[in-house]
Formats: sequence, C-alpha cells, structure tokens
Amino acid sequence: MNRPETPARKIIPIALSADAPPQALPADADETMASLYQAQKKIYPRSVSGLFSRWRWAMVLLTQLVFYGLPWLEWGQRQAVLFDLGLKRFYIFGLVLYPQDFIYLTGILVISALALFLFTAVAGRQWCGYACPQTVYTEIFLWLEKLTEGDRSARLRLDASPMSLNKLARKTGKQVLWLAVSLWTGFTFVGYFTPIKELGLSFVNLGMGPWETFWVCFYGFATYGNAGFMREQVCKYMCPYARFQSAMFDKDTLIVTYDAARGEPRGSRSRKADPKALNLGSCVDCTLCVQVCPTGIDIRKGLQYECISCAACIDVCDTVMDKMSYPRGLIRYSTQNAVAQGWGHAKVLRRVFRPRVLVYTAILGAVTIGLFLSLALRTPFKVDVIRDRASLARIVGGGKIENVYRLQVMNATESPQSYRITAYGLPGLVLASEGRVDVDAAQSRWVAVTLQLPYEAASPGSHAINFEIEAIDSSARVTEKSVFLIPR
Repeated sequence: MNRPETPARKIIPIALSADAPPQALPADADETMASLYQAQKKIYPRSVSGLFSRWRWAMVLLTQLVFYGLPWLEWGQRQAVLFDLGLKRFYIFGLVLYPQDFIYLTGILVISALALFLFTAVAGRQWCGYACPQTVYTEIFLWLEKLTEGDRSARLRLDASPMSLNKLARKTGKQVLWLAVSLWTGFTFVGYFTPIKELGLSFVNLGMGPWETFWVCFYGFATYGNAGFMREQVCKYMCPYARFQSAMFDKDTLIVTYDAARGEPRGSRSRKADPKALNLGSCVDCTLCVQVCPTGIDIRKGLQYECISCAACIDVCDTVMDKMSYPRGLIRYSTQNAVAQGWGHAKVLRRVFRPRVLVYTAILGAVTIGLFLSLALRTPFKVDVIRDRASLARIVGGGKIENVYRLQVMNATESPQSYRITAYGLPGLVLASEGRVDVDAAQSRWVAVTLQLPYEAASPGSHAINFEIEAIDSSARVTEKSVFLIPR
C-alpha cells in the first residue's frame, strides 16, 4: 500500500522592500515564515582614555552634581529649587513664579532650541556627545558594568561562558548597582516636585504617597531601561534629533571625521615598517575606533546619522598613532571643506563665523536678553479679577448701583506685603469695601471688592473700568481691566 506523498513545505521570506507587490499563495500551501531582518547585535563598547574622554567625564560629574545636589540646597526656610504643583508655585532660588508666568518657560524653551541650532551649526552634536542625559547615564552604567564584569574583552568572554557562580554574582552585582542608581535618580527627580527632605522621611518610614511612588518607579525604570539595555537604540531610533540634524549641518560644521586621503589604503604592519614602501596609508586597520564607539559605527565610512560626536574614536586613534610614531589627527574634529581642501586650523575657525551662525547668534542673544530683562523688570505681584457671578449688579441704599468682584492677589516676593486697591473709569465710582489687603510671603489671597456708582452717573449697559493695585512698600503697581454693569 503506497503512502500519500507529503506536500513540500514552502519557506516564504518577508520582503524588506515596501514596493514589492504581494503574491497570492495556494490555500493548501504549508507556509513557514522566515524573517530576513538582521537580529540586533549587542554592542560592547571598549573603555578609552584621552582628552575628549576626560571632557565627557567632566560633563558627567558637572551635570550629575547639579541634578542630584540642587534639590538639597536651602534658600531661606525652603528648598532652593522646588516646583510645587499642589500650591501652583515654582521656586527657583529667590524667584517665585506662578502659572501665569508660563511665558517664561516658553522663553526658556525657545532659548534652548536656538542654542541647539547654533551649537549644531558650529560643532555638530556636542550636546549628544557630552551632556545629553542618555549619554551621561550610559557612561555611568558602562562604568558600573566595567566595575563588575571587566572591560570589553572580559565582558565578551563572560557572556560567552556557561552559567556559573562567578558569572551569576557578577551579573547580579551589576543589576543591583544599576537599580540603585536608577531608583536614586527617580527619587531625585520627584524631589524637584515634592520637598526632598519630606520625601526622604516618607521613604524611610515607608509612607510615600501613591503618586510619589509611581513617579520614582517610573523615572527609575526609564533610566534603568534606557541606559542599561537600550543605549544606542535610543540614539539611533528613538531620538528625533538624529533624524533632523542634517538640516542644521553644512560643509563648514565641525564634525568627527576620518581623513581618508591620509589613512587609505589601510592595512596592518609592524611599528618599524615604512608605510610608503608597503603602499599603505596611516590607518593600521586595528578597528579600535569601532570598538570604542557607543553606537557601533565605523567612522571610516564617513559621516553617519548614528554618530553622536563623542570623539571616543579620536582618543583611541590618537593613542594608536602615538604608538606607531605617526602624527595625530587621522580621526579628528574638522569640516568637510577642511578635509577636502586641506585647510589649517586658522581657516577652519574663520569659517565658523558664517552667515547662518551669525543669524542664530543674533536671534539667541536678543531672546536671551529679552527674557532676563523681563524677569528683572517684572512686577513682584500678580492680580486676577473675577466678577461675582452670584450677583452681577444690584441696587442698594442711596440709589446706587453695586457690583461685586473677587480679586486674587499673588505675592511673588519672599516677604509679607500690603497692597492698596483703587478703581476708576466712571465718574462717581467709589470703593465700598476695604481698600487694603495683606498677603504673606509667596502666598495668594482672594478678597471681595465692592464698587458703587450713582444710578444716574452712566447709562444702562456695560462700562469699562480699571482696578489699580499698588504695593504700599514699593512703587510696583498692577492695572487690571473689568466692566461695571448697570441694569435697565
């Protein structure tokens, strides 16, 4: 008895091209899907020392000293920097801001964007390479990884080896350190919105609120995932800056560049060999520039969007050039025009002050000066005027029309203040309530204000008036518009 033949199994590859039209397959076909996408390879960056590495670590120390230390600074009887969302007050040293001061946040964001444009046009992705939180925490986590598992070659051997007590201890130690740094980072982040000393006591007593707990864990988890596992993938796929940076580059932008004219053809050789006799360039093809790159690219292939301008490849290449007794600078900060035309440092620096850089500088300077002048000249209190909706207008004794308002007076100074309230805009308009209000330091207060007007003083309808609130102890004053209603 003959057994029926088993139909052949078809392996259907997943096309990488979006232009390829789908093809109809037999309904009875036994399909096996095979992905043609390359699996993500783990990058093991090699540690490096040099001028730019020291600069990067200096920025790591500076940024983290500010981030971790700022919430613990005291200013008078309060935290120096505190964004109190519950009370809707933002304290920045001696500056007290209210939600009505949101325009200043807009100004800071505009300044940050213009500064990014300017620095990118001049010297590429310096923010990414030295001060971006992703770079900073990746450096910290890599240092902890090296501390527990060793440098690149040791980590490669450890990952390739079977599980053992030594491997388990090293891996566990690394994760514990990563989690400790991540949770401390989340705790510090929440300390900018909740007084950090109170938050610390709540943490010790296991009494943190649900929102504080959520944000400590959320921010800590984001730090742990981004710096510990995603690393270069954040820079390559998630960060939008990598995608639109080319719009801010030109051929006179300082970038990390490989001098192909000097380095090619590349090849290995002994230290005593004459590269000209071997018809070789200065590049010894040691691939150290690839091994130290945090995003795993080969800078010798030219400018790539994954490059974050960290200059680790410059440091390691200069080390190799020193060992080979070759001049430094095979990989260096330069411009496309300078490399192509052989310019010196003086001409490169002269090209920095080109029109687009001057325009960015002028706009950035104007916005920065405007923001600081506005902060310096701003009135140290704010006033909101709201009509009493329960009684728009009413007739009171003496044949007068009365309107009631509610004024919110916000003291933006660090000392108690007294304010005088007056109103004008209609003949015969008088203030029928208390004309003085006292407000504690950095506090706000609602007060009821009653205005009266003789019935015959104006025609029925809505009439524009003004409230003037003046600080008794200073010359500061605020004028707010409103309306006075006269019924028919």
